[in-house]
Amino acid sequence: MTIKPKSPDYILFFAVMGLLGLGIVMVYSSSAVSASVNFDDSYYFLKRQLIWASLGLFAMFLTMNIDYHTWRPLAKPILIATIVLLILVLIPGLGKVVNGARRWLGFGSIFLQPSEIAKLGVVIFYADSLVRHQEKLTSFVKGLAPQLAILLLVFGLILKEPDLGTALAIGGTVFILFFAAGAKISHLGGLGAVGVVGIIAAILYEPYRMRRLLAFSDPWSDPLNSGYHIIQSLYAIGSGGLFGVGLGRSREKFLYLPEPHTDFIFAILAEELGFIGTATVLILFFLFAWRGLRVAIAAPDIYGSLLAAGLTTMIILQALMNIAVVTASMPVTGIPLPFISFGGSALIFTMAGVGVVLNISRYVSMK
Repeated sequence: MTIKPKSPDYILFFAVMGLLGLGIVMVYSSSAVSASVNFDDSYYFLKRQLIWASLGLFAMFLTMNIDYHTWRPLAKPILIATIVLLILVLIPGLGKVVNGARRWLGFGSIFLQPSEIAKLGVVIFYADSLVRHQEKLTSFVKGLAPQLAILLLVFGLILKEPDLGTALAIGGTVFILFFAAGAKISHLGGLGAVGVVGIIAAILYEPYRMRRLLAFSDPWSDPLNSGYHIIQSLYAIGSGGLFGVGLGRSREKFLYLPEPHTDFIFAILAEELGFIGTATVLILFFLFAWRGLRVAIAAPDIYGSLLAAGLTTMIILQALMNIAVVTASMPVTGIPLPFISFGGSALIFTMAGVGVVLNISRYVSMK
């Protein structure tokens, strides 16, 4: 019996639209000064964000109206294409280097970030693969190890860029999917312990990561270098108070806080809109997580359940990591705030993932 699709989950939809709308406003507010100084156009970043948001909305409405089962036979080709792109971006001459990181592929005036494709591609792949091999997951050697090998390949390629934040978001999401698919807690506990050791090794291997860790523990030990981001971010948040200094009236965006419209946009939001603004963002992300996970629980099949759980988890993990960095709750790592930070690839593929979750919601009974 074929299930006729219904209307999508509107609470999830409007939570995303609220975050997207707030993001467009904050991108302009936080970037106007630097855009005016660097490009002689205060609307420089706003105009580009409006283009990315339009493309993202198109991607969301497209995937929202494509039966989510359509992606299942494409899982392997999507993963293979993702791995190829992640390899290409590391090749000198092909990958574009920005701030010491090789994360972008350039096609004319258009740049693509393969790690953003990986976030979506990895979830689509594992939602299918874990269903097909679910009966083997209780065995580490026959079930979990082959799945883990693919994750380590993707993780390693992204870490090589380097992009520890995205690698951790993908690794954390797949770990949750292993749990949801029925892997043994003892196996997952062991993997978690090994993962922690691996993260520590990755931090010790790169001196700049070690500096960030030391700055996190005591930013005032190096206030003009490794601790500068954290200190300026905390100044912005502390200045916001309950209602903020007012939209557009941030002082930190006057070239004090680096990356005010990307990784640290939440700090500018806190400064201008205060506790009320930050609470609104947190509530919208909570609504997204609540409805996304409800879709996962109520999905008509295990594949849909894992797909919705993975996509929801990926977005929420990124949001938690970004906010934790901005509030000095974890060491600095470059990861955007979903729907709100300036960016093209991140916004488009995030919105496409939301569309998939909304499509799954059309086949479940939600209250």
